[in-house]
Amino acid sequence: MQIGDQIPAILGTDQNGKEIKSEDFRGKRLVLYTYPKDNTSGCTAEACSLRDHKEALAAKGYAILGVSKDSAASHLKFIEKQSLNFDLIADTETTLLQQLGAWGEKSMCGKVSMGTLRTTYLVDENGIITHIFTPKQIKTKEHAEQILAVI
Repeated sequence: MQIGDQIPAILGTDQNGKEIKSEDFRGKRLVLYTYPKDNTSGCTAEACSLRDHKEALAAKGYAILGVSKDSAASHLKFIEKQSLNFDLIADTETTLLQQLGAWGEKSMCGKVSMGTLRTTYLVDENGIITHIFTPKQIKTKEHAEQILAVI
């Protein structure tokens, strides 16, 4: 996906088994972020940054929605442990991650594997992507501040 693209109509299923659609956010702006794994250091830092700045983002008209390939059960534990105040999509088949272009080759310690590319999409009231933070741009501990600086 690129700036100017429409996000998919069906986003997936959240931690409670509820289907989430892009039309659920019509009239609102959306921080749609993808992350590799629940309860890992970088992903926890990023989620907590967004949690702690939810009110500031909401004041600018933004809702927050996270996506990873973890299960709904894993998401529930992550939400509970970190007191997260937004929903997480359990994209276990990587359908949405692939549609967004946030699934691809990753290299760690010389080992190449397929995985989630940490990416954030800012989406307008009509479901159109207006800004993309790429994996190299995202500072997990300060990610909400990065978003607030561009909106």
